[in-house]
Amino acid sequence: MKRIDLFSVEPNAYKALVPLETYVQSSALTKTHKELIKIRASQINGCAFCLDMHTKDAMKYGETPQRIFLLNAWRETDLFTEEERIVLELTEQITLIHKGGVSDELYSKAIATFGENYVAQIIIACVAINSWNRIAISTNKEIAK
Repeated sequence: MKRIDLFSVEPNAYKALVPLETYVQSSALTKTHKELIKIRASQINGCAFCLDMHTKDAMKYGETPQRIFLLNAWRETDLFTEEERIVLELTEQITLIHKGGVSDELYSKAIATFGENYVAQIIIACVAINSWNRIAISTNKEIAK
């Protein structure tokens, strides 16, 4: 079913998210961390549009296809660093916030590893991609073919 183009129907609402995304892009998060967050949250949410966009972006930034293919099973491989594992776990716990939120153990580990500012930026990046996922999924945003 054809759904609304949110940008056309409510451009000011759509544009309200742009500064948040601009903040994420200008944050201290590494390109790898940003794209891992975006891809993993989009996998969890089942957002084809965002998965298509962010896997392409990640490869453009030097991410390997193997790591992208195995991202959904990151716990089962040794392809991801300890820092990346913390980022991925935070992404999952924030995206699946209804399952109890971010555990005290993970939060403490993240702060000890990254510091408060970097963890705050991870949280905001997760919030941003989850917002974009919800827009793309609820409006059936089509991937470019």
